[in-house]
Amino acid sequence: MLFSFAVIFLVGLGAGALFQAMKLPRVIGMLAAGIIVSPFALGLLDDKVMSVSAELRQTALIIILIKAGLALELSDLKKVGRAAVLMSFLPACFEMAGYIVFAPLLLGTSRIESALMGAVLSAVSPAVVVPRMVALIEKKRGTEKGVPQMILAGASCDDVFVLVLFSTFLTMAQGGKAELSGLMNIPVSIVLGLVLGGISGYIVFGLFELSFRHVKKIRSSVKLIIMLSAAFMLMTLESSVKPYVAVSGLLAVIAMACIIKKKSKVSDAKKLSEKFGKVWIAAEVILFVMVGAAVDIRYTLSAGASAAGMIFIALVFRTVGVLICTLGTKLNFKERLFCVIAYLPKATVQAAIGSVPLAAGLSCGKTILSVAVLGIILTAPLGAIGIDMSCEKLLSDDRKS
Repeated sequence: MLFSFAVIFLVGLGAGALFQAMKLPRVIGMLAAGIIVSPFALGLLDDKVMSVSAELRQTALIIILIKAGLALELSDLKKVGRAAVLMSFLPACFEMAGYIVFAPLLLGTSRIESALMGAVLSAVSPAVVVPRMVALIEKKRGTEKGVPQMILAGASCDDVFVLVLFSTFLTMAQGGKAELSGLMNIPVSIVLGLVLGGISGYIVFGLFELSFRHVKKIRSSVKLIIMLSAAFMLMTLESSVKPYVAVSGLLAVIAMACIIKKKSKVSDAKKLSEKFGKVWIAAEVILFVMVGAAVDIRYTLSAGASAAGMIFIALVFRTVGVLICTLGTKLNFKERLFCVIAYLPKATVQAAIGSVPLAAGLSCGKTILSVAVLGIILTAPLGAIGIDMSCEKLLSDDRKS
């Protein structure tokens, strides 16, 4: 197991540095490294590490989401409130519609199987998008009009919406009846996530203040550990209450960090953000190498050109959805184009649920997994490169204003 972690860090960092030297995003190198060392290729990772892969990825994602919350200005988010809400579900709906219309023609799946495929593929990757939006907020790129804030908020809610629809379509594909009441889980999950996160934020900040009054000032490193522990408890709570009520743990984590930032002094919040930035150096490697390791590259060969064509057709539908979301906003054409690019990458959700239909014994399972794997390989680099190369050209530098 220790050897596996050595491989993850050394190969991941090395591949990231190599791609960075080629003027490409580090995450592409890390994803590629994960695919190469995975059990489906060289097999350098221990089965024990792979068995906790989902937990490792979730931990890394929690770290960047806390950093996102510490970077997010709620007043800036209000500027694009309506657009952020629409971005949380409308692009995914349009992309699913693309699969429902064209997958039966290109891949020979039924309508419900196509809908299930669309649910797997339509979630944007928070792992790729969130750290880039956090970096843009810190650099004050496009923040005056709230572009990165809107994308960050929309991408965080997008997964909640898609996962609920995925479970609904999976039930239908297995011959069961979809409960329309299940769709109520979407707003309930979002609202409860924000409420629980807000309450947790006040409790954690209260602990910081209590420590300050009765003992010497609590160190930022200790605050980091407390915040991580609170975030882990929120994610555990999401799993525990799932049979009874839907709660978005990821939104709760962001909300908690937002409240702590709002209540803290500017200098204290900045120190905390810097601490999480340092931890993210290791977490980023774990996240993207493990996402790559979860990709069964063997299914790419069976996907074929029709699957690639289907993915790009669906992205056109998604583009239309994003453009509709930004109608009536103050965003200019360049900023709206950036929103389209930022909503392209797939990785985290597809790696997590792409194999579920196959494991459930559905005849379309292999096709869906093949398209999911190909979707990660095509769109994660496309989105990451697109965001990194276009942000300076498409978004204004608000430090100059």
